[in-house]
Amino acid sequence: MTSRKTILTLVADAQGEVFEHPDLLLAGMNGTDLVTPEAVELIPLPEGSRLFTIPGTPPVGIDRRSGRQVTCDRLPRQLGGGQAQGVSAFLTPGFTRTLLPAADYTRMRSTLPLWSYTAVGWCVEEERFYAAAAQVDRNRQWQPEHFDDRALDPLVRERLAQFPSNRLYEQLARCALDYHCFAAKNLFFRRWEAPLPVSPACNAGCLGCISYQESDCCPASQERLTFVPEVQELCEVAVPHLETAENAIVSFGQGCEGDPILQADRACEAVRAMRRSTRRGTINFNSNASLPDAIDRLAAAGVESMRISLNSARPESYHAYYRPRGYEFADVLESLRRIRQAGLYTMLNLLVFPGVNDRRQEIDALSRLIDSFGVDMIQMRNLSIDPVLYLKRLGHQGRGIGMLTMLQELKGRFPGLQFGYFNRTRENFFPPGYENDWPIA
Repeated sequence: MTSRKTILTLVADAQGEVFEHPDLLLAGMNGTDLVTPEAVELIPLPEGSRLFTIPGTPPVGIDRRSGRQVTCDRLPRQLGGGQAQGVSAFLTPGFTRTLLPAADYTRMRSTLPLWSYTAVGWCVEEERFYAAAAQVDRNRQWQPEHFDDRALDPLVRERLAQFPSNRLYEQLARCALDYHCFAAKNLFFRRWEAPLPVSPACNAGCLGCISYQESDCCPASQERLTFVPEVQELCEVAVPHLETAENAIVSFGQGCEGDPILQADRACEAVRAMRRSTRRGTINFNSNASLPDAIDRLAAAGVESMRISLNSARPESYHAYYRPRGYEFADVLESLRRIRQAGLYTMLNLLVFPGVNDRRQEIDALSRLIDSFGVDMIQMRNLSIDPVLYLKRLGHQGRGIGMLTMLQELKGRFPGLQFGYFNRTRENFFPPGYENDWPIA
């Protein structure tokens, strides 16, 4: 931190009310190590972000006078003196966290919900929150200001009345209204990227899956699709969107389903039918890429871009998180080879975590993957998971070199590599000046 900004630790009382601690400067965590944030790692909390408490977990800060690490078990007397809880930010889309909240996680008595926990503090001079984060995508279409639910409800009702027997519209209406999925809302607003869930099943048991969780973890964020949509249902959703929406994209592989690659034949049939109706818009496929033979069929059918989900380019870390069933990390690599061979725009949905992805061995493995298979974009998605659960499952102790250092190093090795957070239309796969799009000013 610089002398010009004083960033204080945030603390919460038992009711969840948040205060700045007058005597503790903000600390963060990279992996299991507590660190003092660098000024470059901190930005004003992006609009649309939210604050959460970390129940039963006291925050850790840096004493302003002594510089020592201090665990704040109780609030200062002027704040009531009660038991203190840590505070975390959940960042709005388009921003990647650089540090975890500093807290004594050994005090936790239950697994945290599936959110991406980010270090956040209070800037005294500017009187606003600051977060440990970096902007990785300029696309402002996903800002909360564009998703007014007061205008959404009548649009959902209108579309359901237009397609009363389409089960997929019913699913996506629930996603939009109950789960506040921005992509599902886009469908009813008739704009930008819209979802096409197709598979109720998955061949991975991801530790942080948001649509299905085993009893030993934590509740899923939403319910998973329970049926395989017919081609007609998929086309009734996709074709009007492709034909009329601004910056139209439809994407298989959404949070409310398993993995669409298990329904590759149905997806191929639907894509061919869509393209018989319209050539407009972009058709994207998000997947774990576990079945290489399916890649060839999807590319031949007309899929134009693919986004492959990884938490790591190292097999041991990948398997620890994804817990694949019936496939191996080598199958994912073969799929990447086929994606590039087919000439599709290639993205990694990299589920990033400070202290994991910025480790030297992780960066080197990711670099080898990019060099071997060619990757156009890395979407830097914050992994939503309990930090203790994840680090324990991966067996990691210590810290990495820093998320910003990692990004800068990758950009130095691969000048043509793009960073982002969102899928793009084919007209914008390679925007002007993309070689110099990092860091974002």
